[in-house]
Amino acid sequence: MELSRKAIPYTPVNKPIYETTIMIVSTSGVHLKDQEPYHTDPAEGDATFRIIPGDVKTEELTVTHAAPKDHYNTDYPKEDINCVFPIDRLREMVEDGDLGGVAEKHLTMMGYSMRLNKINKETIPALVKEVVRSKADAVLLTAG
Repeated sequence: MELSRKAIPYTPVNKPIYETTIMIVSTSGVHLKDQEPYHTDPAEGDATFRIIPGDVKTEELTVTHAAPKDHYNTDYPKEDINCVFPIDRLREMVEDGDLGGVAEKHLTMMGYSMRLNKINKETIPALVKEVVRSKADAVLLTAG
């Protein structure tokens, strides 16, 4: 089976997880309550991403998403953001000695957008630059 050029390649882990720093990258529409919400008009779409500080408190986060409620019900992550943005679970793993660290920043975007050309040509390359510049060893990808 031939992989698409857009497929995510497998990258082997080169250090034990207890020495690894993790960054969250999510398409769940999570953002800080004081950041601009994602644009939810499907015709307009939203091809932007948000940087979330690594020391964020969960009560500072919310979700804005354009997906229909039967596709992605944002009520649940608004009750417990960790179901789509597991920052507290990662911190617990660090405290337990199971994970090396939590990154200084995390990246989020809204996955329900029809602006795929712009996302592929502009958003993803900019997002990848942020990941590469970070001190994270690995990325945890989450969706809504």
